[in-house]
Amino acid sequence: MSSDFEVYEQDFGTLTAEITNKVGRIPKLSGDDKKSMVANVEKQMEEARELLEQMDLEVREIPLQSRGLFSTRMKSYKQELEKLDKDFKRSRIAYSDEVNLRNELLGDDGNTSEKQLIKLREERACLLDNTERLERSTRRLEAGYQLTVETEQIGQEILENLHHDKEKIQRARERLRETDTNLGKSSRVLTGMLRRIIQNRILMFILGAIILLTIVLAIYFAVTGH
Repeated sequence: MSSDFEVYEQDFGTLTAEITNKVGRIPKLSGDDKKSMVANVEKQMEEARELLEQMDLEVREIPLQSRGLFSTRMKSYKQELEKLDKDFKRSRIAYSDEVNLRNELLGDDGNTSEKQLIKLREERACLLDNTERLERSTRRLEAGYQLTVETEQIGQEILENLHHDKEKIQRARERLRETDTNLGKSSRVLTGMLRRIIQNRILMFILGAIILLTIVLAIYFAVTGH
């Protein structure tokens, strides 16, 4: 299972390196080239998110006592992707884009003032700030949900362990009862054997006494007869 995680991890590293390179090139592009590059990065960002989801599923399959290291790595990768996403959004409204927009506005309409351009920049900055706030709120909700899921999984594992322990205790009690029963039977058997041994010894003593008495009487009658 950990080998699958490592494969996803290598793919994620390669993919994020490509995204970083392309994000750095976006502000230098314009027109169709920029649109194509943006679309390509959006696709790769989605692939990176899917890889993170696969890695997260793999981590959930790891035993709880070994999960800590992989969870830390997952947190680092998620932060890396979040940073890439922010850089990607900022690259789309970078300085080169503003210059192109300014030229378009001033070229199309000579009456367009510098104030309009400044206002447009402010609106874009405000929109980006609101988007980032929304994303942070979404991430916090996702983190809360993830924590809830993990807590539920831990609770289920604890309940399963308790259930297994309960079954072990019940089996141990059953074996103890069987042992007590067997000991009782063994005790009765030994008591019976001891009783028979005592009875046999008593019989042997009686028979010995009878034989001895018979011999004494025979000697006595033999001597008396003469």
